[in-house]
Amino acid sequence: MNKPLVVKNNIIINAHIAKVWDVLTNPEQTPKYMFGCTIITDYQPGHPIIWQGTHEGHDTVYVTWHVVTYEVKQLFAYTVFDPFSTYENTPANHLTVTYTLAENNGEITLEITQGDYALVPDGEARYEEALEEGGWSSILDAIKNVAEEV
Repeated sequence: MNKPLVVKNNIIINAHIAKVWDVLTNPEQTPKYMFGCTIITDYQPGHPIIWQGTHEGHDTVYVTWHVVTYEVKQLFAYTVFDPFSTYENTPANHLTVTYTLAENNGEITLEITQGDYALVPDGEARYEEALEEGGWSSILDAIKNVAEEV
């Protein structure tokens, strides 16, 4: 059995947990940190999730697959496929992204994981590439900035 290969990033956010959750899940907020993309979903496990943006003046679907788990102000997980990859868009190439929120003495920790790369073709190389690119660190910085806005 292979060791799981999961990219994991986290950040402390100085905002109320409800505000952070709103930034993560509100379609009016997501373009501010997710490369201009709006999240489209009803958040029901098994139902579709779409990240849609605009490219050259046309609405474009960038990432799509399904909601795995949704627990308000705690946990949100969904499967994804990178539309810019050279791999075929099949379930065997999909990864799971998980947002986990924890509150401790008024501080909110947001952790984002993506994986398990050990379960997809060329997983080790894809995992190393994700690590070299910093994982979710730039998106976490943007989420923090949006959530901490007054």
